[in-house]
Amino acid sequence: MSGDRAPLMAQPLRPPSPGRAAALLGLVVLGALIGVAGALVQPAWFPGGLLLALAGEAGTVLGAARLTRSKSGGIAVAAGWMITVVLLTVSRPEGDFLFAAGSGSYLFLLGGIAVAVICATFGPGKQPHTGPARLRK
Repeated sequence: MSGDRAPLMAQPLRPPSPGRAAALLGLVVLGALIGVAGALVQPAWFPGGLLLALAGEAGTVLGAARLTRSKSGGIAVAAGWMITVVLLTVSRPEGDFLFAAGSGSYLFLLGGIAVAVICATFGPGKQPHTGPARLRK
């Protein structure tokens, strides 16, 4: 190890900067908007709407991870999507609901959660910034 820097995993966690926190909050809101749009599109043009909704979610999660250069961006979008979609599944006392009890709705819910988890883990991991050495892959 070079210098007196502690290993990457031994360093204490720091809260994000105000700009990064605002960006992550904006990505959570973007994930919520993608969830609402997907919930409205997927039953309209089944099965094309379902594929379009899942592809839009995957692209947004991967794009956010690349934009922030960390997994936190993808996780923020995925969290916003999941929270919104779960809240949209709750029926109201009047009997209104957004998701019908059909295969398309279940594919959207379960497929969307799987897509969010898979895409959020594709973000770049932490690499040491000091020294010529790289982590083994």
